[in-house]
Amino acid sequence: MTVESTAARTSRRSAGSKAGTSGTKAAGTTGAKRTTRTTAKKGAGAEPQLVQLLTPEGKRVKNAENAEYAAYVADVTPDDLRGLYRDMVLTRRFDAEATALQRQGELGLWASLLGQEAAQIGSGRATREDDYVFPTYREHGVAWCRGVDPTNLLGMFRGVNNGGWDPNGNNFHLYTIVIGSQTLHATGYAMGIAKDGADSAVIAYFGDGASSQGDVAEAFTFSAVYNAPVVFFCQNNQWAISEPTEKQTRVPLYQRAQGFGFPGVRVDGNDVLACLAVTKWALERARAGEGPTLVEAYTYRMGAHTTSDDPSRYRGDEERQAWEAKDPILRLRRHLEAAHHADEGFFAELETESEALGRRVREAVRAMPDPDHFAIFENAYADGHALVDEERAQFAAYQASFTDAEGV
Repeated sequence: MTVESTAARTSRRSAGSKAGTSGTKAAGTTGAKRTTRTTAKKGAGAEPQLVQLLTPEGKRVKNAENAEYAAYVADVTPDDLRGLYRDMVLTRRFDAEATALQRQGELGLWASLLGQEAAQIGSGRATREDDYVFPTYREHGVAWCRGVDPTNLLGMFRGVNNGGWDPNGNNFHLYTIVIGSQTLHATGYAMGIAKDGADSAVIAYFGDGASSQGDVAEAFTFSAVYNAPVVFFCQNNQWAISEPTEKQTRVPLYQRAQGFGFPGVRVDGNDVLACLAVTKWALERARAGEGPTLVEAYTYRMGAHTTSDDPSRYRGDEERQAWEAKDPILRLRRHLEAAHHADEGFFAELETESEALGRRVREAVRAMPDPDHFAIFENAYADGHALVDEERAQFAAYQASFTDAEGV
């Protein structure tokens, strides 16, 4: 399998912090002006303008419209670009392996990110170590950027744990299955760090479908009123399971921010550089005390919603084919090759690394131990609870009844 690939995580983060810091003032003071420009009325049927720094053909975009955002990636080196490429390739390989494992009966379910690698890697690499991330259940690329071992993402989908990692270890919250609720968690956390006076920001991920949830509207309201340092990162992959975006909203999603009083920006979600730049801008704006931002990453879910879904029932092959031509990994590869930033040796070495990751994921999943049947009763209350004790005893008796039956 050929799936397209970091400079050291720390060096990239410090580079991101440097670029973000240098542009903090400009980004903050021009936020309102930029919002006015990006939300201006277009001609009938025309798509709203989006921020793009790398075309599908792999060419860098240099124009005045995107200049302010381009400044946030002006210091990106060839090594950084190779790193972003590696991130996307290995994330896609991990995702493909997880999908295969579900088909083989090793996982109960899997939510693929196929096609959304640029949105996740670009935004994930824009975060600082002290920022806090609230994902949904599809942010495998962001988890990779935050240093979460990919095999830890699989325990919940195999049914052996309720998460698989310590959220405080990487400032990466556990996956959230309840649609949209993580935006409220992120807003509350952001309000808390603002009261603490911390120089950090929060980013909350959600999809176009979740944008229709009341929880998201409430999060927008509270974050705006309390000027919370939070970035709402919406991956608009065009489909909320089988419901297209045009049946969920009469305006582009990023324009919803206007009604709550903070900036909204639409970015090419298949352009890793644009996602990196816009997210840096939004995070630095939050850290500077200028409140929330809504980023709409305009991308496409090339696979099924989850492995229990059949997208052929509600969308045509021609739609997927059109988006495959905008593939985020192919786009960056074309740029690397055209600029002579990577040779065949780099791609071959990455393919070898990709295969090794696939093997490690397979072995790790099959070696996961069955969970302790009584673990469900732990950590429900900090100091214990009489009702939980009673339920634990009832469950123990129920389990023991099977042992008695076997001994008969």
